[in-house]
Amino acid sequence: MIIFGSKAYLHQLAILTLVCGRCGNPSAHTLKKRVTKFTLFFVPLFAFSTKYATQCTFCGAEQRVTKEQADRLLAQSTGQAGGSPAYNQTEQQNPYQR
Repeated sequence: MIIFGSKAYLHQLAILTLVCGRCGNPSAHTLKKRVTKFTLFFVPLFAFSTKYATQCTFCGAEQRVTKEQADRLLAQSTGQAGGSPAYNQTEQQNPYQR
């Protein structure tokens, strides 16, 4: 008998100050990474799915973002993009609108 399945791991990458697309409030958002791994006999072997999302701490709305958007938000939060990481004018725009 072979036992296989999957297991998801949730990683919090950063906490950002953004304007929520749902409630319109400038509030803290958590940037999360969800990695799903294939398991064989309950041992995780390899990742087959990676998804990124932000969640508003004010209203709880969750919005999926692409890897590129997540990398850009993470770079801004650590100060690599220049300017103030917590309250930059470019960060106040909604990152998930095109």
